[in-house]
Amino acid sequence: MAQAQLVVFVESAIRAGLLCDAVRGALEQAGWSKDQVADALAHYADVAFAVPVPRPRAQLSARDAFWYLLMFGAVYLSAYSLGDLLFGFINLAYPDNLSFNDRTEYVEGGIRWATAALIVGFPVFLFTAWKTGKEVAADPSRRSSAIRKWLTYMTLLVAAAVIVTDAITLVYNVLSGELTLRFILKVLVVAVIAITGFGYYTWSIRADDAALAR
Repeated sequence: MAQAQLVVFVESAIRAGLLCDAVRGALEQAGWSKDQVADALAHYADVAFAVPVPRPRAQLSARDAFWYLLMFGAVYLSAYSLGDLLFGFINLAYPDNLSFNDRTEYVEGGIRWATAALIVGFPVFLFTAWKTGKEVAADPSRRSSAIRKWLTYMTLLVAAAVIVTDAITLVYNVLSGELTLRFILKVLVVAVIAITGFGYYTWSIRADDAALAR
């Protein structure tokens, strides 16, 4: 209800001849969040015309859901497979003879599976990212797609949870006095993959917000 009221206010302000920057400043001073203001302003194009010109809004479709689910599924598969592959190399370089999982045949089999998954999954991610990026470039309203936003924020949540869990595991082992080079390398692998994903999708959200605010 409040958001609908905000959209009506923005329409009235634009009808009165106020610029978007002036409307944004007034709303933020009144206590509306930047995200709420940006979403309301995104309903109207910043063009000179006698009446406010509505922007096209992205519609949720089964087609979009398919491509975004496929793309994010490929992201998860690629990230997990890369971590598994690097873990396998670490296990080969620094074997633990007390662990069944460190038997050479078992580790090499895991490396082959991880490599196969990367060979298939990563190109799928690149293709779907290219395809959705091309469609967004042709129709900027797709940046506000609900499925795109939900999956992006869910990925940020997963990445943040992995980073926190990784840090907890590191602190626990430090307190237990069980640090080894093998363990430190695995912690670094997880941290680098998770932080990279978190950073990339944070940048993606900011880029979407900046484009929609224009």
